[in-house]
Amino acid sequence: MIRVLTWNVWWRFGPWQDRRQAIAATLAELGCDLIGLQEVWADDRENLAGWLADRLGMHWTWAASERPGRWHERLGEATADVGDAVLSRWPITDRATLRLPVAGGRDDGHQALHALVDAPVGPIAFFTTHLNPAPYESAVRCAQVAALAGFVAGRRDRAAFPAVVTGDYNALPDSDEMRLLGGYRTAPAVPGQVLLDAWEYADPAAPAATWDPANPHAARTREPPARIDYIHVGPPGPGGLGHVRSVRRAGDRPVNGVWPSDHAAVLADLATGSGEE
Repeated sequence: MIRVLTWNVWWRFGPWQDRRQAIAATLAELGCDLIGLQEVWADDRENLAGWLADRLGMHWTWAASERPGRWHERLGEATADVGDAVLSRWPITDRATLRLPVAGGRDDGHQALHALVDAPVGPIAFFTTHLNPAPYESAVRCAQVAALAGFVAGRRDRAAFPAVVTGDYNALPDSDEMRLLGGYRTAPAVPGQVLLDAWEYADPAAPAATWDPANPHAARTREPPARIDYIHVGPPGPGGLGHVRSVRRAGDRPVNGVWPSDHAAVLADLATGSGEE
């Protein structure tokens, strides 16, 4: 089994020093193998991804946004970068980034990060990303997922294990952009490429919203609950390699009174194909 998680960790908003302890405690309890993180901060002394990797005994890579200015304006913090990161239990042998298109929307410097992981089952092409957030930017996100799909297609054939794509898409499951990324409810962005939404394997009664007003950090926006964070996996490989065994929400409660982020995480267990059901 390979345990995968995606989590937007809310940069340096709120009580971030306490929150990072809660993030680390949550990740240590979950025992993940591959982690995609969005809104990761770094300053001239420390990188949150590196700090977490050291505590968890994991490898890591990260990519800074080219446009951190909007984050600085929101917080009044002019020294910390923001970006995306991958943490891996196994060595990362290659990495690449893709600057996502703006397509007439606000340029927030969003990107996709790829890490090629040297796992015991063979190489795994792992990706994480973060898309434009405004509710009216569906067309922008469509352009961004089309670019992301091409990025995945250019690297997925380096591994028998299906590609794993994680991120905060700021989009609902039935939106044009999420259907386009999946490629099985509408024509795929890359001909023949399908990326399965892992949550479709979840218990239908399980709480699904990753943006949930039960979290006081999310409640401040007065927005309705929504599932906007995702793990996608390519079709299973030989012997069921990489198929979704289970999926659930995580990071959805306070740790010692501290909510780790304004988002909940998504956690999925993927089969290694060695006789796993």
